[in-house]
Parts: sequence; C-alpha cells; structure tokens
Amino acid sequence: MIQLRATARLLVAFGAAIAAMALLVPAASAKEPAPGYERFAGCPSPEENPATVFCIRSDVKSGHLQTGKKDVTIENPLSLVGGLDGQLENFSANSKGGLSKAKQKVPGGVIGITGLTWLAEFFGVEALTLYATTELAGTPSNFTFNEVTLPVKAHLETPSGVLGKNCYVGSNTDPMTLHLITGTTNPPPPNEPITGKEGEFAETETLLTFKGGTFVDNEFAAPGASGCTLTLFGFIPISLNGLVNSQAGLPSPAGTNETVQNLDLELTLQELVYP
Repeated sequence: MIQLRATARLLVAFGAAIAAMALLVPAASAKEPAPGYERFAGCPSPEENPATVFCIRSDVKSGHLQTGKKDVTIENPLSLVGGLDGQLENFSANSKGGLSKAKQKVPGGVIGITGLTWLAEFFGVEALTLYATTELAGTPSNFTFNEVTLPVKAHLETPSGVLGKNCYVGSNTDPMTLHLITGTTNPPPPNEPITGKEGEFAETETLLTFKGGTFVDNEFAAPGASGCTLTLFGFIPISLNGLVNSQAGLPSPAGTNETVQNLDLELTLQELVYP
C-alpha cells in the first residue's frame, strides 16, 4: 500500500533537482499557473499562502452518495483543488480552488422529497427538478493516496427556487464527515463492510499521479435538512424542513448511509506551478 505521505517525502528529497528544473519553466505571474499546470489554478501561490509546499488536485469521475432514503448518482464530475504544507496537512485554496460546484439530479425531484404533489399545479413538473450540490463544510484533511476526510453539506436547489436559496442537508457546524478510504470499512449495523480499490500509482520528475481509485465510506451520519422554505404568493413562508426530513429519512445515523467515489489524484510542488 503506497501512502502519499511517503511519496511526498521522496519529492522533498529530490527537491533541489526539481527546483533547478523549475528555473527552466517560463515565468508566470504571482497568481497564474505556469503553462501545463493550469489545472492547479486553485492552489494558492506563494503570495497567497507562503506555507503551501504541494499543490493537489482530486477529480471525482463517478459514484454515488446515499443519505437516508435518497441515493444520488454522481453524473457530473467534480474536483477538489488546493494546496498542502510540507507535512501534507493544512489544506488551503484560493478563489479558484476548493470543491467545484457540480449539480447532481435527485431522483423524484421536489415532489419526491416533500410529498407535495399539488406543487406540480403551481410550478409545473420541469420547475420541480431537484439538484444536489456537494459543498465543503470545513477543511479537508488526512490526505494520502488511500484516504481523505471531507466535511461536506448538500445544497438542494430547483430551477423555480421552490425550496428557497438556503435549503441544505448538513451545515458548517453539523456536516456530513466523509472518511473516504480505498480499504474496507467497519460500519455499525445495519450497513455491512464495503471495500474500495487502490488506484494505479505513477510518478515523474515533476508529478505524482494516482488514477482509477475507488474511495468508499458507509460509516458516516447525515444530519437533517435546514433552510428549506416555500414562499407562497411571494410573502407567505412555509418551512419544509420537516417534510424533507420525513420523505428523505433524515437525519440518518451512522450505518445507514453510503458513498462510493471513483477518482484520480495528482500532486506536484507549488514552486513548479508558480515558478
């Protein structure tokens, strides 16, 4: 099992040689990556965060996130981009980084998550399409090629805005904390252990890559919904939190939720991204 922490030490050991090669890279502005490193634009430059040593990018290609009674397929890829210090800790990102906002369609739409069939008469079926966007609810940590911890929340949105602008499952103070691993989980019942898959590791003089990994977690808990508000006639607010929780089976305790994420990961030195 190859750990990112160990390979990062290898990069540091060859740091002098890599730094010398960086001198050959065309100069870039303080906040614009060098040619060939544009995909790391969310990693802080030295001016933005002098403690950053490594730039990291993780691309989730597919998978699913099941919380309570709702299972959302990851159809639209999302990426996590940022920087880490010399110990592969203290994740940070600039305005171009963090977790990209990729909307995923929620089966059943607004009617499926509220049970209010009469909404179709007011808004039409198309306007009741429901999307879930996973957002960071804290700082990612525990980065290796075999695990990562992500505190997240799910933003529930519709074209009609029928749930309001601040309908979330989870929050910054009460997130879903995903401890994603490529190994085997140890969930409380009724969930049973599931196993991920280690990806293919490769390294060049300037880049570490990990492709085709499957990260899993079915040990996390999912909080209830908050901020879900239907405003009738433009001025009558009605809280839908209770209906959303009832229909979606929230809050759902550890051992009743699951996520599987198929992803690629890349790691390089900040001084190569911003020579």
